Amino acid sequence: MDSLPTLTVVEQSQVSPPPDTIGCKSLPLTCFDFQWLALNDPVHTLFFYDLPITKTHFINTTVPNLKQSLSITLQHFFPYAGKLAIFPTSTKKPEICYVEGDSVAVTFAECNLDFKDLTGNHPRECDKFYHLIPFLGRTAKVADSIRIPVFSVQVTLFPNSGISIGMTNHHILGDANTYFLFWKAWSLITQSGSDESFLETGTLPVYDRLVSYPEQDERVLKCCNLVETFNEEYESPRLCGPSDMVRATFIFTRSMINGLKKLASTQLPTVAHVSSVTVSCAYIWNCVAQLHNDEPILFILPVDCRTRIDPPIPTAYFGNCIVTCMNLARTSILKEKEGFLMAAKIIGENLHKMLTDKDGIVKYLGPVEYDFPEKIMGVSGTLKVRYYELDFGFGKPVKHETVSIDYNGSISISACRESNEDLEFGVCLSATEMDVFVNNFNSGLESYISV
Repeated sequence: MDSLPTLTVVEQSQVSPPPDTIGCKSLPLTCFDFQWLALNDPVHTLFFYDLPITKTHFINTTVPNLKQSLSITLQHFFPYAGKLAIFPTSTKKPEICYVEGDSVAVTFAECNLDFKDLTGNHPRECDKFYHLIPFLGRTAKVADSIRIPVFSVQVTLFPNSGISIGMTNHHILGDANTYFLFWKAWSLITQSGSDESFLETGTLPVYDRLVSYPEQDERVLKCCNLVETFNEEYESPRLCGPSDMVRATFIFTRSMINGLKKLASTQLPTVAHVSSVTVSCAYIWNCVAQLHNDEPILFILPVDCRTRIDPPIPTAYFGNCIVTCMNLARTSILKEKEGFLMAAKIIGENLHKMLTDKDGIVKYLGPVEYDFPEKIMGVSGTLKVRYYELDFGFGKPVKHETVSIDYNGSISISACRESNEDLEFGVCLSATEMDVFVNNFNSGLESYISV
């Protein structure tokens, strides 16, 4: 491993909404949010932008512009500046509270890492990225509750090359749709210097609690062990090195996806749900399975419920609104010659069952009674979110990374920078496993389809 890179903090700030624009507010949480109390890993997101500026320009122009626009944005997204409130008794449920003067911790830094290397698709050392993501602030005891920060930002300059904008948030704050709504607002406000353009889009967050399942609330909260898990000593988990893990990005072009869909549709005529997500995730699952001996492996796929609840709720609904599709198989089955087809069959059938269940999709809300195996893969992200549309006035990102997949062996998914028709997967493995995975990925495609 290379020696640790130099990261110099330029400024540490606390950014609040403009004074007297919010007052004191609270946002009740729902069962969709509560499930993330038990699954406690924060979400780390990085965006890289080509921006060949000097440190002087960064300090004098970029820093004040981003702070001002973030302040304006928080006026419309008060939960980002608020705190998660955990109460010691079960009579009051957790909520996000904002008190006048609450703020977001924002760090501005300078780094000597190789910007071009970090923004490639090739395997890169995971721990290099950990310098670019901020930590959530410390927990505090306030009156009758424990208050936990839910959001922080770090903007890092690579002199004469570019910048990265790293964001960390507690998953209780929302899902990928909610994050994107905030990011889109912040980028528009940064470009224009005011919130006029954002307000004209008509995409203000919807804070009304449009999902109400009291029985699910109680069931999920019972599994969270709030008093034991969240106390004055609580600290959000942190990623740290040194590590032997590497991350790489894999692209599924539209022709690859269509080839896999054609193969799956031909060989699996009875499977109703053969989508781009089905076949691409099945292929990744198949490749990962080949790294393991005969053992069960669980593949967890998130499903957005906004349009699938009766009645549907708006896309701009603020909070979490996802359930998980569980897919279990033994690696020995997934490693066979027809392993990709078996993976596609399992995922396709389980998705179809979930999406057509007469009892509704909410019955799949976790935590669930499941005999979890040791090996679990999750998926972070969604194709509905266009990460590469986030232009803060620097042009669209040259690279997006979901660093938090390093916690648990998950993978990330998004549309590609150059074409929304292509898919981009982020994978984190040990260096040795990554070499095998790359070979499996490339050789498997050659055997399944002509590309």
